[in-house]
Parts: sequence; structure tokens; C-alpha cells
Amino acid sequence: MQYSYKAKNKNEEIKFGKINAKNRDKLLKKLNAMGLTLVSVQESQKKEKRNFEISKILKRVGVIDKMLFTRHLGVMLKAGLSFSRATTVLAEQTNNAYFKEILEFVKEDIQKGNQLADSLAKYPKVFDDLFVNMIRVGEMSGNLEEVLDILYIQLKKEHELTSRIKGAMTYPAVIIFAMVVIGVLMMLYVVPSLLKIFTETGAELPASTKMIVFISNSFQNYGLLILVGFIASAFLFLKIIKTKTGKKKFDFALLHLPVIGKIVSKINMARFSRTLSSMIASGVSIVKALDIISGTLGNTYYKNSIKNACKEVQKGVALSEIIKKYDKLYYPLMMHMIEVGEETGTLQETLKQVSEFYEDDVEQITSNLSSIIEPVLMLVIGGAVGFFAISMIQPMYSIMGTM
Repeated sequence: MQYSYKAKNKNEEIKFGKINAKNRDKLLKKLNAMGLTLVSVQESQKKEKRNFEISKILKRVGVIDKMLFTRHLGVMLKAGLSFSRATTVLAEQTNNAYFKEILEFVKEDIQKGNQLADSLAKYPKVFDDLFVNMIRVGEMSGNLEEVLDILYIQLKKEHELTSRIKGAMTYPAVIIFAMVVIGVLMMLYVVPSLLKIFTETGAELPASTKMIVFISNSFQNYGLLILVGFIASAFLFLKIIKTKTGKKKFDFALLHLPVIGKIVSKINMARFSRTLSSMIASGVSIVKALDIISGTLGNTYYKNSIKNACKEVQKGVALSEIIKKYDKLYYPLMMHMIEVGEETGTLQETLKQVSEFYEDDVEQITSNLSSIIEPVLMLVIGGAVGFFAISMIQPMYSIMGTM
């Protein structure tokens, strides 16, 4: 049975949600385990789910699912629930069928006496090295609840950063897509109609009009080939940037693009600082942390710099000294903050401050990005419309002149 509940936490904050339970007694036990006190509840018959579910086919678990898992697991463990009981509750709560299956297997593993980290490590596409190693350190040190809180904040910050970038790119992407669609429709339906008029009157076409006519004829005669070619080119491009050489060149181009380059740099610096701070706080050694982080960064140049840093730190070289060698990747502020953190023994806190600074900076840039992109897009759209209008009007003036 599925219940929609309204409950209060220890801070008297009202929480709403849905939960599966056999009866109301079981519901109360689950809510108590989550640190919630029931205020009101509404019963609703749970709909039968189809075996055919997208999440099972794609085998994907979203960041939000992992965030909720991390947060709720921490709350339940603090309340005194066993791993087995906590994973049972979490499996019942999730709406992701694939994630539900994973949690069921994790529960069975734990019941057999395996560690939580070892169970999660069996699903590397869902729980990466960073997640698994932090859980393992938490289990070994006995402060798993604190580690789960750190992981939750880490996932939350990563999600917020990614959402900001996607939000900033959505507007221009929609506008460009609309421009392309409208342009193709005009070439297929509007230009051929006007061309008939020009042909019948025998008007002399200027170069700009001839170019538009050529594009229109190409779409009409070879439209399918153009579409296939476009799809093939996009597929080939994606294949190339997945290769080591292609990825390196693509990352180099991104770093040197106006505005975009700064965003990419600050995202990588923020991610590196946040993750290293979280891992140090969890008790992971700096060498192990650098080794894991090098696999989580997206840009090849930042990834390689951290791999080299890991090797150098093993030899006893200070992290700040290594970072200074990559002055084209890391900004002076970050270099000096890491140096201060190492000298004062507050590297964890210093890195956290660095990550917050660059995260705020990225937020500011992305919020201003739409105001920068909008006038540029308007100029491009205006130029394209003006060029088309002039190209079509010029022959009409020639026709009127001969009448």
C-alpha cells in the first residue's frame, strides 16, 4: 500500500512525501526510523507497474536518486537502523526500478556479512570510486554517518553546478534549433514559390539570391542525403572526441574559447577543490584522494595535472608547489590558498572556501550569460532575416522596373 504523508522532523519542520508500507503500523515505524512524527496520512492504492520500464532499459540512476539515498541512509543510521533495514526502506521508497534492484542486491550482500562499500563497488556505473572509497573510509573509521553527510553535500553541489550550466545553455540551444527549422522550411516551401515568379518573368537574379536558390534546390533534391550527412557527421564527431587524441584537442579548444574557457576552468577548479576537501574530511589520504579525483575531472588537461600531482605528492612534494607548475590551468588565487592551507594545517577548510568561491563565480557568469548571448543571437537572427529579405526583394524591384 502506498501512503501520502505529512510529518514533522525534530526541528518541527513540516515534510511531505510518499512511502510504501503494508499497514499504518509499518508506516509509523518507517517514519520514526527517518526521524519523523506523523501529522496526517492519506491512503492510496499503489498502481501496478509494468515490467517494461525505461530506467531498467537505460540502466541509469540519476544524481537526485543518489542524493536521496545518501541523505536518507545517513538519517536512518543515526536513528539506529541496521544497514539491512535501511536499504529495505530505501528500496521501497525509490521510483527508479533499476535502482530498486541494485538496493535489493546490496541488502542481500550486507545480510551475507559483506561491507556496504564492497556491495556498492559492484555497480561502478552508479557508484563511482569517489563514492565507494568515502563509504569505505567511513565504515573503517566508524563515522559513516558524517561521511554520508559530506557525500550528500558533495552530490548536491555537483548537481547545482551542472544544473546551472544546462540552464544557461538551454535558451541559446532552443533559439538556434528554431532558427534552423524555420530556415529549412523556408528553403523547402517559400523560396520555390518565389523562384517560379522570377523564372516566369525572366528577371536577372543577384548573387545573394542565386546562393539562396542553390541552397533551396540542394534541400529539395538532396534533402535526405543532407540529413544523413548531418547525422553521420554528428556521430563521427562524438566518436572522435571519445578517442584520447580527439578528446585532448576538443578540451584544448574549450579552454581557449572566449567566456566558455573561463567557465570550464572554474568548474574544474571548483570540482577539484570541493572533492579533495570532502575526501580529506572523510579521512582519505591525500595521495589516494588525488588518484581518485583525477578520474572524476572532465577536462583532459586538469585530469593529467592531478595525475602528475599524485605522483609528485607521493615523493613528498607539496601540492601547492606542483599546482604552481600549471599556472595556465590554475588561477593564482587557488595556488596561494592551497599554499596557505598547507602552511596552517587547514587545507580541508581552505579548499572548501576555494570551491565555494569558484562555484559562486560560475553561478554569476552563467546568470549573466543569457544577457550576453541574447543580443548576439538577435544580431545573428536579424542579419539572417535581413539577408533573406534583401535577396528576395531585389529581384522583385527588377521585375517592377521592367513593367
